[in-house]
Amino acid sequence: MAIRKKQKKVVPTRRRFGLSAVPIEKGFDQVLYYFQTEMSNSDISKILKGYLKEKHKKSANLQYIMSCPEYHFYSHPSRAATAFWLIHAPKKDDDDKSKAYSSGLSKWTSEMISLGKEIYQNKLIKKNDSDARPSISPMERLKNKISNTIMQDILELEDKWMEGEKATIDVYSLFKKHGLAGSATLPVRQVVESWLLDYEDAYHKRCEQAVEGYSHLKRPELNHRIKACQEMLLDLDRIKSAAKATRKTKVKQPKAADKQVSKVKYKSEDANFKLVSISPIQIIGKIRLYTFNTKSRMITEYITQSVGGFEISGTTIKNIDTVNSRTVILRKPEEFLPGVLTKTVKQIDTEWKKLTTKTTIPNGRINSDTILLRVLDK
Repeated sequence: MAIRKKQKKVVPTRRRFGLSAVPIEKGFDQVLYYFQTEMSNSDISKILKGYLKEKHKKSANLQYIMSCPEYHFYSHPSRAATAFWLIHAPKKDDDDKSKAYSSGLSKWTSEMISLGKEIYQNKLIKKNDSDARPSISPMERLKNKISNTIMQDILELEDKWMEGEKATIDVYSLFKKHGLAGSATLPVRQVVESWLLDYEDAYHKRCEQAVEGYSHLKRPELNHRIKACQEMLLDLDRIKSAAKATRKTKVKQPKAADKQVSKVKYKSEDANFKLVSISPIQIIGKIRLYTFNTKSRMITEYITQSVGGFEISGTTIKNIDTVNSRTVILRKPEEFLPGVLTKTVKQIDTEWKKLTTKTTIPNGRINSDTILLRVLDK
């Protein structure tokens, strides 16, 4: 009887990952794509910092660059990809695209030096001030909180996009969850606006670099990301408007004003429309007021010609100009209301004239469904 020989087991080759798997031999496009889809934030930061340390090791600029917040180093993988290419790729492989990205990296480095220099000098001043109690400034504390909360949520969203998920986030709710104020919107806005510009350039084919950089994404995915960025920016506008609305206001005649608004019923906040009411005290003495009824979806513009401005009696606004005041039902409140919070009177009037529903005269009453949107002195 013949004896069968045992077949040798073939051990499959392990898949490489991380820095060891960067396809440098396939050209700059593949390196760029790999960094955008496969690399972790820690590896992206490590590569970019290593490149900067080597390039500026004999310069005082290095300490300025390293003073910048961590998210600056991993928020754009293309910068780390360009740095990796400049370190490892043969010079003969350079093309117009890699040179353009290299130029962009140099420009970004200059911006980081300027930003880091200010941060570094502020730290140095505090260190040399022997009389000052060693503590974190409110601005630094806010930066740390932003970096550790909402900025992580933003970057996690980007990671999900890279993994192929059609994810979105509710920036308005996350700001509430983390206890962040309106002053925290600026750094978040800078990141989101940067994404939006890149995606729109790629979608509308306005920039060859953007088209190439996002060539792996189909148009529906680019459109999804554009809409997600636009919604995040609208939420940031709402957060900033809400911060202004809840800001304490100095009242010239607190006793009279307090008595006028003591019986006023209004809706302090609405989660569905993401709106926050101003204090009713702010209405006293003003000449223009915008309100929104969340139940009937009626937007109202009150105007007064009285020298003393508006007054309130019970739940009714007094001194209303019935000729110029107006109210209308909104079919799409989410499109019209952001403009009421941020635009000028003339711009609001232009948008109002585009509405197709019938405009009527308001009765001056406010109730528990009414959001007090905004008051103006003109």
